[in-house]
Amino acid sequence: MTSSFDFAPLFPAGLPSPTARWTGLAKYSFVGGNNDSEQLPLEGLIEAANSALQKEGRSLATYGLAHGPQGYLPLREFLVTKLRRDAGINCTVDDLMIVSGSLQALDLVNATLLTRGDTVIFEQDSYQGSLTRLARLGVNVVGIPLDEDGMRMDVLASTLADLKSRGIRPKYIYTIPTVQNPTGSIMPESRRAELIRLSAEYGVPIFEDDCYADLVWSGQRPPAIHAMSPNGGVIHIGSFSKSIAPALRVGFIVAPWDVMSRMLALKTDAGSGALEQMVLAAYCKPHFASHVPALTKALRTKLDTLMEALNEQFGTAAEFEEPKGGIFLWVKLPDQVDTLKLYQAALAAGVSINPGPEWSTDKSHSSSRLRLCFASPSHQQIREGVAVLAEVCRKEFGVPARSANVEKQV
Repeated sequence: MTSSFDFAPLFPAGLPSPTARWTGLAKYSFVGGNNDSEQLPLEGLIEAANSALQKEGRSLATYGLAHGPQGYLPLREFLVTKLRRDAGINCTVDDLMIVSGSLQALDLVNATLLTRGDTVIFEQDSYQGSLTRLARLGVNVVGIPLDEDGMRMDVLASTLADLKSRGIRPKYIYTIPTVQNPTGSIMPESRRAELIRLSAEYGVPIFEDDCYADLVWSGQRPPAIHAMSPNGGVIHIGSFSKSIAPALRVGFIVAPWDVMSRMLALKTDAGSGALEQMVLAAYCKPHFASHVPALTKALRTKLDTLMEALNEQFGTAAEFEEPKGGIFLWVKLPDQVDTLKLYQAALAAGVSINPGPEWSTDKSHSSSRLRLCFASPSHQQIREGVAVLAEVCRKEFGVPARSANVEKQV
């Protein structure tokens, strides 16, 4: 529909750039947090939906199913059990709030704690959705480098000391400690303990994003930072997007009541989707514990296919550390490759990638890096897509050199 009315003079300053029209997914899509459609537990969800609607479907006539603003009680009860079993978190249903995906959790935490000009601490490579929100809020983000064990505590300690010397108290330390996005690392328990110690020493709370923690190849994860904290200085968020389905848009927050009560006052959406919560509660209680290992097993085989394809097509030109779980591979290409430019050229050839600068607090550090989601494409699409990407990369930047490929395959 076209309009002759000019809305442009009415837009306030500071709006994000306009979004382009949706034209569909690329033929070879390695972007976003989409999951494996073949592993979606469709039959189980259909059965759960029928059961939930037959049992208490008429409660949909009441906002929040008359379970209060913190969410559907059976789903919170499931989470209490799950979090205790998997993450070591001892909480009650009153410590939990169901939200519309972890993105709403981010918005609520930010709205409760931040104002323009505040400072927060992040992992140097981190979730784009978190970084873009803070840019719009006018918040200063200080990035801490990562190694194979996650955020480096030596740099964090010196950074906190430097900020304190300048009279700056960060509002929080944001971390994705269990299957970090985009690097796929897992912070060991000893480093988590050091993070908690620094948090207490400097009076800065920890914001723990655990959205990928179910997808660990070994099935073993360290206790959540929230579970290890003795003083309640941790806000913990999670999601069903990666373990069940991203389009359901169901996440959760675990937080002390003095913070939770403030977030509830800001959650003025009349409740997150109730049918989704009902279906998840009915499905997850009997099936979650058996579904997740099957999902991670399938994802692991796709990761193997992606790493093999990169080795075959790029040889030594593509560097990466094998992630310990999740759905992403963080890849370093030679320095002359600008992945923001590669993104455009690859998209024209039918391949979509996430360029590294969008996932980093240090654009120069990440200019030749990219994030590839291996969960959504099929094994054949992974192989074909990487081959197309390599050809585009060779044409645009001269890498990978064909000789390197030959050497790699010998």
